[in-house]
Amino acid sequence: MSFLTLDRVSHHYFSKKNYTKALDNISFSIKEGEFVALLGPSGCGKSTILSIIAGIIEHTAGDVYVNDRPMHETEPKIGYMLQQDYLFPWKSIIDNVLIGPKISHDQTKETKENALDLLNQVGLSGITEDYPDSLSGGMRQRVALVRTLITNPEILLLDEPFSALDYQTKLKLEDLVWDLLRLYHKTSILVTHDIGEAIAMSDRIMLMDANPGTIAKTFEVPLELRNEKPLLVRRHPKYQILFDKIWEELNKNEANVLQSEVVESKNET
Repeated sequence: MSFLTLDRVSHHYFSKKNYTKALDNISFSIKEGEFVALLGPSGCGKSTILSIIAGIIEHTAGDVYVNDRPMHETEPKIGYMLQQDYLFPWKSIIDNVLIGPKISHDQTKETKENALDLLNQVGLSGITEDYPDSLSGGMRQRVALVRTLITNPEILLLDEPFSALDYQTKLKLEDLVWDLLRLYHKTSILVTHDIGEAIAMSDRIMLMDANPGTIAKTFEVPLELRNEKPLLVRRHPKYQILFDKIWEELNKNEANVLQSEVVESKNET
């Protein structure tokens, strides 16, 4: 049974003189606990899809369902982790983590205990009263992850959360996030430009085209890779096979876009 479904979703961005079709007829379903990656070039609408699921923007056409009911009727808890940590510099680490429960008036003794336990799981138990400016980028992203998980979201949206980090820290955080999401059985969608990251972390990869954004092709990650931690996935023989298939499809899509632009240019002249 599908947990989250997008059915023929399209979206337009309007200006005073024109409009841009960001998404066209996007349809896919995700099972509960599944980890899906959206991969594609800049401007293909990956982040727009996350914004629609999060309820930040209203899609122009189509429907979004959770457990076969319209999303606006179910109002599931959504966790959204971005490229930047957006921690409040004047608040301690524990206060930053608890900002969500505080806003929703759901901060209890048990909530704080859960927050301390999560901080311990990500290796930050000794810095709960410190402030963000004393932490490295990787540590700050771990705090942001705990802040996202403390609300116990039903759907976790990850918008290039590791892109601003150095490569070593990025690999370590991929393993950490992979462990936690499987431990808590979170339904997750990752937006990334990184083919390797998509293969290493997800169960399924949806490759997108741009102008407008569409789902070009879906790749199932082999079970042998899904059962390994991200760092180990990169050493598996099947990793390179899948990488090459996705790379070939990306190049093919890019060539088609360039050809279309050439034809349009000739028609205009």
